[in-house]
Amino acid sequence: MASFILRRVATVYKSSGIGIRTISSSHQFLQDLNVGGLEVPAAPPRPILPIITQRNLDLVPKVKEPRQTWVENLDTVEEEKLGLVDLHPSVFASVPRMDIIHENTRWQQLYRHVSYANTKVRSEVRGGGRKPWRQKGSGRARHGSIRSPLWKGGGVVHGPRSPTTSFFMLPFYTRVNGLIATLSVKFAQDDIHVVESLEIPTADPEYLNSLVEERLWGPSVLFIDDTDIMPQNIVTASESFGHYNLMPVYGLNVYSMLKHQTLVLTLAALERIEERILFHLHRTDKMEVGKKFRVGSV
Repeated sequence: MASFILRRVATVYKSSGIGIRTISSSHQFLQDLNVGGLEVPAAPPRPILPIITQRNLDLVPKVKEPRQTWVENLDTVEEEKLGLVDLHPSVFASVPRMDIIHENTRWQQLYRHVSYANTKVRSEVRGGGRKPWRQKGSGRARHGSIRSPLWKGGGVVHGPRSPTTSFFMLPFYTRVNGLIATLSVKFAQDDIHVVESLEIPTADPEYLNSLVEERLWGPSVLFIDDTDIMPQNIVTASESFGHYNLMPVYGLNVYSMLKHQTLVLTLAALERIEERILFHLHRTDKMEVGKKFRVGSV
């Protein structure tokens, strides 16, 4: 629009003898005009945060390099990278042992299961108090009761008796290696996200839902912090959704991690997870904690 006006002005001014200096000043004036309306002020910049480039990781194997992932924010719906954080390779870059993951999942499904299937033995079946016929002389097989397991409607031998528990304890280091394998698989699939904290600016459930959808975190998200006292806003916002769950570090388990597509860890939770797993991997009393579990031993 400014170029069109300039050409028309130049044609008129050329015929009237006005110099090029006047035209240039007019062009500068037109360029300074805001023909698109009022200018929207830019958003204030975020405060400068330290870029986390490395952490003091202990007991790192010489043949493995620390992994890295972004530290993200939760105070805006749009994703912002706040820095990088190193991950311990013994926890997040281990061999994905699917057999150990399956053992842990099956164990968590069974150890709480109680079977209420029940059958009656011959002493519990109604009737059959007298001998059906005499012992000899009838030509038929000898029987003492019509509720014998040999008879239809009689008692059941070796049938299920309720309640029957399926409880058993998986070996200690099978459970530890199950956590390591699951965390390694989740990290390899880019399903682990690290945030500064679980603080969100509002308790509105729609804000949390919009944040998850904007960042493509999938249909289910597990938020993990180092304590069970979570920020009030995210507690209130997640109550309306059955697929957004909060969990402290001490409750972390294989089944819950596999049930949710995305894991969101705080920096404090990340430190705590690595600390506890590395302690169990390098403790000196492995033979003691690896003993067979006996009921009443704890």
